[in-house]
Amino acid sequence: MSTAPPLTAAPTTARTESGSDDADYSHLLLAAADISDDEDVFSMRSTTLNPGGLPGASVLFVNAEDTRAVSDTIAIYPDAPTATSTLRQALSEVGKVVVGGVPRPAPVGTDGTMVVGMSADGTKAATLLLFTHGPALVRLQFESAPGDATTDEYVIAVGKMQQIALRTGLAPRR
Repeated sequence: MSTAPPLTAAPTTARTESGSDDADYSHLLLAAADISDDEDVFSMRSTTLNPGGLPGASVLFVNAEDTRAVSDTIAIYPDAPTATSTLRQALSEVGKVVVGGVPRPAPVGTDGTMVVGMSADGTKAATLLLFTHGPALVRLQFESAPGDATTDEYVIAVGKMQQIALRTGLAPRR
């Protein structure tokens, strides 16, 4: 997978209900079964907690033929305005990940934005979807063979599944 636009801002330390500074946000990520369909069966290749030193989690999925990959990264910020500000900063860097694409609105989360083009090295079709949900900033990146770009419908469906996972996973516990 290509290097993604930075999900950087100065987050404050996330705290769990128990007061711990090291919250595990991996429960917010999609599972391979969530993104698998009739065309591709995905499996998890790797996971990372606190990607880039930010509170959150990341997972990389690949299909059985190793011809398609989906990266799902969630960063948790202190509040929704910080997540939104960071998304806008990341959009200015999107050309480092997806070349030849123009950011356009996507009907996912808050400020959903999608870019379709080629990977920065020109070897893969690449689609990037960014959106926020409350304090969470999501970056979904899809890569495949040139000329075989991931469909907008699939990207949006996966994005909406991730939004639902955030809505339920970040909901205050009663």
